[in-house]
Amino acid sequence: MSLLKDFKDFAVKGNVVDLAVAVIIGGAFGKIVSALVGDLIMPVVGLVVGKIDFTNLFIVLGDLPPGTPRTLEALKKANIPVLAYGDFLTITLNFLILAFVIFLMVRMIAKLKRAQPEQAPPPPPTPEDVLLLREIRDSLKR
Repeated sequence: MSLLKDFKDFAVKGNVVDLAVAVIIGGAFGKIVSALVGDLIMPVVGLVVGKIDFTNLFIVLGDLPPGTPRTLEALKKANIPVLAYGDFLTITLNFLILAFVIFLMVRMIAKLKRAQPEQAPPPPPTPEDVLLLREIRDSLKR
């Protein structure tokens, strides 16, 4: 029974709950960032740089049978070993763009936080005993 109690104590601690919330929000944020990159940024990059698609870059490692089309899909269907490095390049490029966009977003949020003036907390009220001592002092001065 102690094992279940220990697990319950662990599972309901703030850290585990915070982590669960962070994972859920992170998943939703990942979709937002993916949409931002895929639908807004990559089309502009594609327009400026040209259509970047490395997915069909590969090196054939085996013998190419006659009549087999020289496409990645056809070679994989024919079980011909290929070093398909193009997909890795595409994913790496997408990661770099995504990381840069997230960096810009974090930087912008940090700049907005710095722009907000920090309000100093109001001074605590003067304790009553200090007020009484001041009154006594002022009466003695008269």
